[in-house]
Amino acid sequence: MVMNPIMININEAKTHLSKYARRVRRGETIILCSRNRPFAEIRPLSEVSPARRPFGLARGRLGLPEDLGAPDAEVEALFAGTGQP
Repeated sequence: MVMNPIMININEAKTHLSKYARRVRRGETIILCSRNRPFAEIRPLSEVSPARRPFGLARGRLGLPEDLGAPDAEVEALFAGTGQP
């Protein structure tokens, strides 16, 4: 069953937010208006949650350089305070 959206002005929404939140939870859609001109829609979120990604999805696609853990002369010079390698 598809319900027609309710159109309410922002002042009405602020005054009765809890009431409209309950209606959204029941599946209704609310169109917010400013001076009777629609500008936003409030609707329920879908119940579908994203599936967990399998571990190792990119196995074999990424590689690390062999010298990844090797000392870096520029960084060592900065820590030593010399500023130059």
